[in-house]
Amino acid sequence: EVQLQASGGGLVQAGGSLRLSCAASGLSFDDYSIAWFRQVPGKEREGVSCISKSEGSVLYLDSQKGRFTISSDNAKNTVYLHINSLKPEDTAVYYCGAWDYRCLPLLWEDVNWGQGTLVTVSS
Repeated sequence: EVQLQASGGGLVQAGGSLRLSCAASGLSFDDYSIAWFRQVPGKEREGVSCISKSEGSVLYLDSQKGRFTISSDNAKNTVYLHINSLKPEDTAVYYCGAWDYRCLPLLWEDVNWGQGTLVTVSS
């Protein structure tokens, strides 16, 4: 059974940075893509970035290139999301998800979800 545990959220001032962690179990990093998503209350969940062995890192939020960096530590079965230059509009619940094929295309129905971690950015 695939299990994902996100952590690292909190209250951060605008302009600051944050590192979110997603601890994964029940899967192999050789076969799975692991991605970060975010959801603002009342809005649809959106993909942020994904990492897979075959593709490396993939950024879903093209408009935010340079602020979001995804990385993995295979020895720790953990995927990280580094967010720089945080903005109030980055306030959201951040989720990690995993599926057993490439990052692209993203097929939402196949995503195994972890619980979210709340990021609040104050202005």
